[in-house]
Amino acid sequence: MRALVLLWSLGPLFLQLFSSLVTPETLVDPGKIAGGGHWTLANYRALLGASPSFGRYLLNSAVVGSGTTALTLLLAVPCAYGLQRQRGAMRWSVMAALLGAALFPTVLLFLALLGLARRFDLGNDLLALSLPYAGLSLPLAVLLLRTAIADLPPELEEAAQLEGLDFGERVRHVLLPLLSPALASTAILVFLFSWNEYPIALTWISRADRLTLPTAISRIAGSSVYAVPYGAFAAATVLGSLPLLLLVLLFQRSIVSGLTQGAIKG
Repeated sequence: MRALVLLWSLGPLFLQLFSSLVTPETLVDPGKIAGGGHWTLANYRALLGASPSFGRYLLNSAVVGSGTTALTLLLAVPCAYGLQRQRGAMRWSVMAALLGAALFPTVLLFLALLGLARRFDLGNDLLALSLPYAGLSLPLAVLLLRTAIADLPPELEEAAQLEGLDFGERVRHVLLPLLSPALASTAILVFLFSWNEYPIALTWISRADRLTLPTAISRIAGSSVYAVPYGAFAAATVLGSLPLLLLVLLFQRSIVSGLTQGAIKG
């Protein structure tokens, strides 16, 4: 059963890796692979040797993702703390509003966001692109972190307050260390959203050297209008997936701990 689940999960990635490493003729007839001489790195050389290089698009997405993640967490932590400390019907009203905002289809907002980009001259600015991404990621981040804060024993903060720690010191020395698993899982989710987002990036960024990964992949073209560069698309998918796989492998324990926090009581 585990092998079947593993094959189901990794099968598409292996298929993309295979497609990126063989010639177009082999993709049409995989049986030719037994004859040898059909493996190639041409797809990767074409992507990395293009102008701008595909590595530039990876860097652009990393800048946008890092800016979005930092801004979202900077705003989400105090918002989640204040929401958890709020009492009465106000807290549940705010949580319901946040849940509705988190479930709202973001594609319906891209025209309004485009108008804001034109009004404030924010187009072709990677850090400015982090602003709408952070706004769209904030509701879910606040809800996740509020749940994590709710699981913390209030006696810890009371003891720190008795020791003379002010609010900033309590947050820095008590709250943030205990929230590190939830912060890691939330950061990964926010980064994944900004890494994969397409409609807003398509409308905000027009310069070739400022494109993010999804918009850059959409512009990969074949030698003619009738040719589909499957190998180049597969190579771009593999290169775009590697940073995410590395992040998940590095922080897998914190991610699992953060996502399961609060699942068991008692």
